[in-house]
Amino acid sequence: MLNEDPKRLAQVALVALLIIGCIAVLAPMLGAILFAFVLWICTWPHYAERLLPRLGGRNTLGASLMTLLLVLVMLVPMIFLVGSLVSSADNLIEEIKPRIEQGLPADPPKFLGEVPLFGEDIEANYHRVASNRAELNALLKQMLDPARRLAIATGKVAANGLLQLALVLFVLFFLYRDGERIANAIYTGARKLGGDLGAEMVDLTRGTVVGVMLGIVGTAAAQAAVAMIGFLIAGVPGAVLLGFATFFLSMIPVGPPLIWGGAAAWLYSHDQTGWAIFMVIYGIFVISSIDNFVKPILIARGAGIPILLIALGVIGGVLVFGFIGIFLGPVLLALGQMLLSRWIRQEAST
Repeated sequence: MLNEDPKRLAQVALVALLIIGCIAVLAPMLGAILFAFVLWICTWPHYAERLLPRLGGRNTLGASLMTLLLVLVMLVPMIFLVGSLVSSADNLIEEIKPRIEQGLPADPPKFLGEVPLFGEDIEANYHRVASNRAELNALLKQMLDPARRLAIATGKVAANGLLQLALVLFVLFFLYRDGERIANAIYTGARKLGGDLGAEMVDLTRGTVVGVMLGIVGTAAAQAAVAMIGFLIAGVPGAVLLGFATFFLSMIPVGPPLIWGGAAAWLYSHDQTGWAIFMVIYGIFVISSIDNFVKPILIARGAGIPILLIALGVIGGVLVFGFIGIFLGPVLLALGQMLLSRWIRQEAST
């Protein structure tokens, strides 16, 4: 017995080191891998029941077509949006450049002087800068460096996002190709670890992930639709583009207000105060309210767990894990609730 203990201890230590090494290797890519699993879980029934039978069960061809379809769905709208934003930025530069070269107007916009508490100071500083070309150039130079840093940071974020997306699509290809074996392995491992409870936990995880995805995509589509209607009513140019932007930015809490807030500011700057007020009211009570009410309901219906757990899971998951926490938070709370309910039932039956 004493001779076997050091051998068993060495085996345990070797397995622990192997697990730690695997985690260390996968840690930089964990977010992309988990997101690939989320997409795979949500789209696998459609792939396995509709696409794959029509291809005669050819897994490699089916995985290639499914990955290509996701590339088109995910990348084409983003490319269209980025191209439109670049075009808009060029137009903005062309409009601002002559004003910088000719100097600022002698009088500031009227609304600056009407700002409560600070209006007079803002107006006085504007007159001082507008009347002094050297001071204006110095101010522009001070603004240039933060703008350059922001542009570099934005470029890094965009490049990192494209790399992460490429990794997601790469992992997805193999998940589709070997999906049946992976699913069987997951259920077999879950049953070996927890019996029927393990299989039930896998089913609950899948249902929660699908419900969260349904809530996110459904809410984004609803917000984009009502936002586009509001932009068309108010006469905001580029309503379709702004609708696409609302769809993508609805994934983050402050995304839609950036769009409809910018539209309201544009309307106000073009002396359309009434429509600007309409846009703010419409944005607060229609566009943004969809995220507060529709998303929890859709997620709860799809996942079959209480709205409170969904809300707490999404908020806490994002704070702890980042974007992927939108899915991990509700899943963890749902599994915890299931284990607690089982334990309470077992205690009550004994």
